[in-house]
Amino acid sequence: MKRLPLRTAIAVALLSTAVSISAKNLVVCTEASPEGFDIVQFTTAVSADASAETILNRLADFAPGTTNVEPALAERWDISPDGLEYTFYLRPGVKFHTTDYFKPTRTLNADDVVWSFQRQLDPNHPWHKLSLVGYPYFESMGFKDLLKSVEKVDDLTVKITLNHAEAPFLRDVAMPFTSIYSAEYADQLLKSGKTADLNNKPIGTGPFIFVRYNKDAQVRFKANPDYFRGKPPTDALIFAITTDSNVRLQKLKANECQIALYPKPDDVKNIRTDPNLKVDELAALMTSYIAMNSSHKYLSDVRVRKAIDIAFDKQTYLNTVHGEGNALIAINPYPPTMLGYNKSIQSPPRDLDKARALLKEAGVPQGTVLTLFTRNGGGPTNPNPMLGAQLLQSDLAQVGIKLDIRVMEWGEMLKRAKSGEHDLVSTGWGGDNGDPDNFLTPLLSCEAAKNGENYARWCNKNFEALITKARNISEPAERAALYEQAQLIFNQDQPWINVTHPMLFTAMRKNVEGYTLSPLTNNNFATTQVK
Repeated sequence: MKRLPLRTAIAVALLSTAVSISAKNLVVCTEASPEGFDIVQFTTAVSADASAETILNRLADFAPGTTNVEPALAERWDISPDGLEYTFYLRPGVKFHTTDYFKPTRTLNADDVVWSFQRQLDPNHPWHKLSLVGYPYFESMGFKDLLKSVEKVDDLTVKITLNHAEAPFLRDVAMPFTSIYSAEYADQLLKSGKTADLNNKPIGTGPFIFVRYNKDAQVRFKANPDYFRGKPPTDALIFAITTDSNVRLQKLKANECQIALYPKPDDVKNIRTDPNLKVDELAALMTSYIAMNSSHKYLSDVRVRKAIDIAFDKQTYLNTVHGEGNALIAINPYPPTMLGYNKSIQSPPRDLDKARALLKEAGVPQGTVLTLFTRNGGGPTNPNPMLGAQLLQSDLAQVGIKLDIRVMEWGEMLKRAKSGEHDLVSTGWGGDNGDPDNFLTPLLSCEAAKNGENYARWCNKNFEALITKARNISEPAERAALYEQAQLIFNQDQPWINVTHPMLFTAMRKNVEGYTLSPLTNNNFATTQVK
């Protein structure tokens, strides 16, 4: 068993004592710490689970367990025939959270929606420049060019006008980065000079109210009694941050947590034999990949990227890290169940001789050292990061490349990858809205290369033109054809090593009810309880 740091062990001991007092509590063992609670600044699933799925809401939602859009803060909407105007009619009487640091004087209205969009859109908005990292998802998704205006029609009506038609727009407004904030709370913070509290002491309309965050140990929430969909059945929700998947499983067996996210795939069979436990599984919209920093020496040459790709034994990686039957080898940037997946593209066979020849042709000296960033602790797209890194290290050594593996905490790894410090970074992506654009634009667009979310720093104008055109078309067959062409360019340029499309697993106690796995990989506990 991996030894816990002392402060984490103490926190876990205190947590297990505290939460055993009430059966109305739900403890979830999560795999990493959230980057923060102002979700528009962040793109990781763990941050979304701790903010967008608990504290905040959006105009629309995805129906549980599906990629179908349903009403949320907006009870309905109209779309103009040309697809340029969306009119949202807000649900009346939705209350913001009341806490010791904020007492709302009114319910949700159009001012809150306008504030939430304009903050990211308008450079002159008083909050626009207060984000330390900008608005990576908003920018990567091209929203600053897409949105023409966001206007208040009346207290419960908002009209959003687009500069051009955008096929996945309704799905986009159900994503975390379009969450709706309290303009009243923001004004209070701005006047008091405490703007950092928007991230540290969040306020929303969601099913849970933020209580406190003990860094790297736990996030604690309490049920929102005024939630517009009804009070959650659990009184308190605790995220117990547990980076080691083995420790998550041990805590689940000891009933220190009732849900353990992302067990190792090779543990699933044994979990199913435990009479107190159960496992949910789903072929979710996920891709694991290794981005190659195309702005760095040698990696700017496509021959080098191709050589690295064909030197990697992906089948051995899949069998060793995921286990046979728990993942598919990835060929394209998104899973084969999605629109426009190019079935004509085949994964190139492993070929060490060809890899050596390409490296020699590109002038890469024997013994060249490349850095690989990987995370500590496993998640759904990378259940065993160190083992996977060592497999790649061994494979590349056979073609004369030395891999310097650098293991770091999840948030730190992403921060350093966004700034381009890596040669290679092992990461993954879970689709947020069920549309191919959600993989291609935030991860591979030229705008994403500028803001660092595109870890490959790859910008191909022909690829960009195709995915931009596909966003502007509503006819599925036409969109699919454009995405198929875009994948050809992607595979020709090889900015990534495509690794796997994994299965998604969640382990829980047998007496947990009301939890639904999402193909979008988000975790929402608004209807979950321990019976």
